[in-house]
Amino acid sequence: MTVSNIVFYLLSTMILVSGLLAVTSRQIFRSAIYLLFSMIGIAGLYFWLQFEFIAAVQIVVYVGGIVVLIIFSIFLTHRVGSDLPEPDYKRTLFAGLASLFAFVLLWSVIKHNEFYGDQPNGELSVKRIGEEMLNYQQGGFVLPFEVVSILLLAAMIGCIVIAMRTAPSNSPEEGEPGGHKI
Repeated sequence: MTVSNIVFYLLSTMILVSGLLAVTSRQIFRSAIYLLFSMIGIAGLYFWLQFEFIAAVQIVVYVGGIVVLIIFSIFLTHRVGSDLPEPDYKRTLFAGLASLFAFVLLWSVIKHNEFYGDQPNGELSVKRIGEEMLNYQQGGFVLPFEVVSILLLAAMIGCIVIAMRTAPSNSPEEGEPGGHKI
């Protein structure tokens, strides 16, 4: 086993374990931190594959944008340490069966098809990637670049919606000492 294989297995384990902990943790702040580690692991995998630009985009857009917005919205809700409700047994069973079905479907598609990656034509530099991202003609990437900005906008709107939810029902009513209206 080479060092490259060990690095791949470590990154894969980090991504899978932190992703699983992100969806199974009952504390919302811990889930956000596990999501952060999962995204950092994915960026590390891109670095391992020597796609430095994609890794940088992963860090800037997802780690620096989406996850930080999620963490800010969690802090704005004032319920950082509270536990999430216990999931319903039926939902847990359905999620497990859906995941198993997706895994079997993906495995069968990979097993019965051969995938060969095309080698990129020409030099792959940050300058060329930047020129292609700003190109609006055939083969340009202006539309995906704008979709990323819409993704960040949607995340920010979602964080504002989460932050604006009303306080728990056990808070004092308006007019009582310590009461406030949200």
